[in-house]
Amino acid sequence: MWDPATYLRYRDERSRPFDDLLARVPAEQPRTVVDLGCGPGTLTATLAARWPASRIVGLDSSPEMITRAATLDVPVSFEVADLRDWRPDPHTDVLVSNAALQWVPEHRELLTRWAAQLPAGAWMAIGVPGNFAAPSHRALREVAGLAAWRAELAPFQREVPVAEPVDYAESLVAAGCAVDAWETTYVHLLEARPDADHPVLTWMEGTALRPVRATLDAAGWSAFRAALGVRLAEAYPVRQGQVYFPFRRIFVVARVGASAQENL
Repeated sequence: MWDPATYLRYRDERSRPFDDLLARVPAEQPRTVVDLGCGPGTLTATLAARWPASRIVGLDSSPEMITRAATLDVPVSFEVADLRDWRPDPHTDVLVSNAALQWVPEHRELLTRWAAQLPAGAWMAIGVPGNFAAPSHRALREVAGLAAWRAELAPFQREVPVAEPVDYAESLVAAGCAVDAWETTYVHLLEARPDADHPVLTWMEGTALRPVRATLDAAGWSAFRAALGVRLAEAYPVRQGQVYFPFRRIFVVARVGASAQENL
């Protein structure tokens, strides 16, 4: 189960990659813009502000996220849906998916399929986290591999669920797209308070720790959280009242169809 309030604790840090991704999409008057994995809808709302004459659709598999998104006073259609089942209609000129496809093992195949189904000249803007080799995720895998939790959490252990920028570029070029692929490491400065949990633990509760919390009972989750917190405090020490948290992101912008030979 997704908790929108937990996810939005670091709203500003999570919005910057979305803004950087969309800055590379020069579409002027798209007919329909679809945000796959829209979460609580706060970033989807910026699409409506950018393209006020367009039809904006936000889809997410989490009913909790869509319920939260539906409270926003924005001209966006929010729906519960699994992005794996989504098919573009002939008017979908911009497809956005930010920080969602890492949950779908077959997402590279989905990208190739969407490239074939979108109308000529449509844009795809994809962002995924690329930090699965970071100390935070190594610590998560190490704690999940301890005897107390190994059996319950084994199904959720994923070493690297995303590809490298060059791999996405190669797949989409082969699908007839013009591609702009890159990576950026953001250094988030997270406030550390003596009366609060370690900020990287708090960050991870909104994303990577969600399957763990959903699997363990209350006592197990409390113990797991405490063990992980110790390792995160060692990996990310507090300096000047804050934690320096590097976070790598992978981005791909692709234009499909008849304009695929153009440089982006």
